[in-house]
Amino acid sequence: MMFTAGGTREVTAALLHPDDREVTSRGELLYSQYCAACHGADLEGQTADWRTPGADGKLPAPPHDETGHTWHHPDVLLFDITKYGVAAAAQLDEYESAMPIYQGILQDHEIIAILSFIKSTWPKDVRDRHDELNRRYARKTLP
Repeated sequence: MMFTAGGTREVTAALLHPDDREVTSRGELLYSQYCAACHGADLEGQTADWRTPGADGKLPAPPHDETGHTWHHPDVLLFDITKYGVAAAAQLDEYESAMPIYQGILQDHEIIAILSFIKSTWPKDVRDRHDELNRRYARKTLP
């Protein structure tokens, strides 16, 4: 939860800090080290057809720019996917993904930095839509 300047309570599920240059700079370095090999140096994804499984039956790494689906998910889910893996985060026991699980590899603040960097690259309208998604998600999940 957060409070606005007027004292009105606003419920939010936001974890990311896309306007914090220190956080996003650290996130950009970590992204290039841990994520760019699959998701692309420019967040463009592994292949143009990222919605079709490859020969191994797994989906290719999607883009994290505004053309992908990353911004369609609240911060909490993006964090959980990165830390625990797609199957655990989405509660899909049978789902197989090429996405590594970063629990034990990246610290929580590093995951938040990477995701903050990604969000910092989105156009304002996409960031605004993502912020609204976080607010709607929080209303459904927080007491």
